[in-house]
Amino acid sequence: MKHVIIGNGPAGVVAAEALRRHDPQADVTLIGDEPEAPYSRMAIPYFLTGSIPDQGTHLRKSGDHYEQHRIHLRQGRVVRIEAESQNVVFEDGSELGYDRLLVASGCQPVRPPIPGIDLPGVHTCWTLADARAIAARAAPGSSVLQIGAGFIGCIIMEALVSRGVKLAIVEAGDRMVPRMMTQKAGKMIQRWVEQKGVAVHVGATVKSIAAKGNALTVSLANGVAIEADLVICAAGVRPNVGFLAGSGIAVGHGVHVDAHMQTDVRNIFAAGDVTEASGFHTGERELNAIQPAAADQARVAAANMAGGKARFHGALAINVLDTLGLISTSFGQWWGAEGGEGVEQVDEAAFRYLSLQFKGEVMVGATSIGWTDNVGALRGLVQGRVRLGAWKDKLLQNPTQFMTAYLAQTHRRT
Repeated sequence: MKHVIIGNGPAGVVAAEALRRHDPQADVTLIGDEPEAPYSRMAIPYFLTGSIPDQGTHLRKSGDHYEQHRIHLRQGRVVRIEAESQNVVFEDGSELGYDRLLVASGCQPVRPPIPGIDLPGVHTCWTLADARAIAARAAPGSSVLQIGAGFIGCIIMEALVSRGVKLAIVEAGDRMVPRMMTQKAGKMIQRWVEQKGVAVHVGATVKSIAAKGNALTVSLANGVAIEADLVICAAGVRPNVGFLAGSGIAVGHGVHVDAHMQTDVRNIFAAGDVTEASGFHTGERELNAIQPAAADQARVAAANMAGGKARFHGALAINVLDTLGLISTSFGQWWGAEGGEGVEQVDEAAFRYLSLQFKGEVMVGATSIGWTDNVGALRGLVQGRVRLGAWKDKLLQNPTQFMTAYLAQTHRRT
């Protein structure tokens, strides 16, 4: 059996290792399009701070890991899948046949259609090559403007601040981390960041970027102009699906898969950030680009590629963020459920925030800032679909009792 995996990020690596366990005699090939060993993009900020070298970003630290597991690494950019003949076609014209194929091509950064977005000195921060280019320009005291204050943008921001740059953030949404935090929570994070010396412009968009000598002038739609030595575009990501055109694979925002992580094309599976898989609460297709879900999907896909009948039970939103020392989390349907109930508790002075969202007797979502103790209980209540009974009304009155509620209800169930 010949297994081919397109994409050597976390989903691809986990799937390759799982295939080796399930099918010890199979041929397993892992394809990546960068001249790097498989690495974690989430480790790039630590590389930028100087905390780790290039090798510290690698998903597997042993130099002979893939050789020991008889996983063949191949570098190249796949431009087409020929499903009828079961071949993948590379940019250089070469081909590779497969018996089972896994699409784990992840996401690619969004580059908004802004005049000047392709100028020298404007970078995304998605690859190790990007990080090396940024490190060369982000010297202490330099002026840096970052487009985007989402989850990835906040992680990059942490690294830039540690390098001693003068940083400005431009976010089109009405708050920071708008796809992870409620409005009050996002505004609290903004206030924290501004107190740390970062200029934040929310509800603002970049109109144009122009070269000015060795620097750049960034013009915002509201008329504000900001000078910068470096511009970083962290305006989000989208599934990397362009090469699937003509393959017959159903694609919406991402690759459509069933509960077995199989596409609608025979012998082709998909896993990770590239997929639109079933959501934990709704069961409907949704994008959920988080590493725990990617790894779960990869294990399910690998088991089924090897002839098993594993099922994926839905992607739960799990977000944990450290923003310049302020810890925030969100789980599940943190924005609330239609017809549900919710409660918020805000302590602006202490930078503490808690939001719990319920549907019937079950907590379906939660958001926290400044809560570092027992926050795992929030995930446990949401992911465990724990029936709260009388505890729901108690939590609506005092949401800080979530740990007591978790212990009481999970102990009762056992």
